Amino acid sequence: MPTVRLGTRGSQLALVQARMVASLISARTGYPCEEIVIKTSGDRLAEASLSEIGGKRLFVKEIEDALLAREIDVAVHSSKDMPAVLPEGLTIGAVLPREDPRDAMILPGSAPPYASLEAIIRALGNGPRIGTSSVRRTAQLSRLFPMARFAPIRGNLDTRMRKLDSGDYDALVLASAGLRRLNHGHRISAALPVDACVPAPGQGIVAVEIRSDDDELRAVVAAINDTASAAALDAERAVVERLGGGCQMPIGAYARLTDETVHVAAIVTSIDGERVVRAEATGAALDARAAGVEAANRLLEGGAGAILAEARQAGSAVEGLQP
Repeated sequence: MPTVRLGTRGSQLALVQARMVASLISARTGYPCEEIVIKTSGDRLAEASLSEIGGKRLFVKEIEDALLAREIDVAVHSSKDMPAVLPEGLTIGAVLPREDPRDAMILPGSAPPYASLEAIIRALGNGPRIGTSSVRRTAQLSRLFPMARFAPIRGNLDTRMRKLDSGDYDALVLASAGLRRLNHGHRISAALPVDACVPAPGQGIVAVEIRSDDDELRAVVAAINDTASAAALDAERAVVERLGGGCQMPIGAYARLTDETVHVAAIVTSIDGERVVRAEATGAALDARAAGVEAANRLLEGGAGAILAEARQAGSAVEGLQP
């Protein structure tokens, strides 16, 4: 059988996720797999703030370009890094079962786990320094921690943890999924409830991207597809697409399935956290995308369009300052 060439970033988490995909493909289809590490724009600009360098395709562009050029056969991504509208000729062929989608608060190493969000709010006190490079997290958490100072933080997980434990920050906010996949789940001080901090669309889901016309690879990756996670991802990505949003926008969306029904919760928050629009929608799991579009329409009816326009303008102003 021909070897399936998997394109991936070279970060710890990306390699773990690529190996998860490779192991499943080999186990279920017999196809051998080869990892091909590709450095992305986001990797080359590892020290820059995401809000300054922009988020559109930042961690996927070079990998998608290699896929279109047939230098690799499939691309493995954290789905939250993918643009709402894929480049022409590419599609998501499969997704893995979703890991914990919630955001997590991490306090310095000696801090114990906390039983509730209220307990961690009390523990951090007034004016904590919270490290996060996410506009979405900052916008939502500024309502929970109104006196906090949010500061960007980049680098691999070990680097971020070292900065936290050395006292540069009082807490970090990271995705629970990445921590758990890298065997650092024990460092989670508290997982933030979805209603307190709605996750990024696709958070916790590994996506396998293929060329739209590659029927052979479509059949191969279909063998590892998790249908429930795929439906949730369809709904969440539909929210972002309908809103015209992208990476580094204050949009949260989370879909969960019960039996044959999909429930979508979505949020748009102003950058300063002062204005919030929430919406929910329910629909058939077989047409999860429609439920996502309905949730987005309700957000727009509630005034989300104006909030997002301001966020885009602020982002454009920051980008205009770059050399």
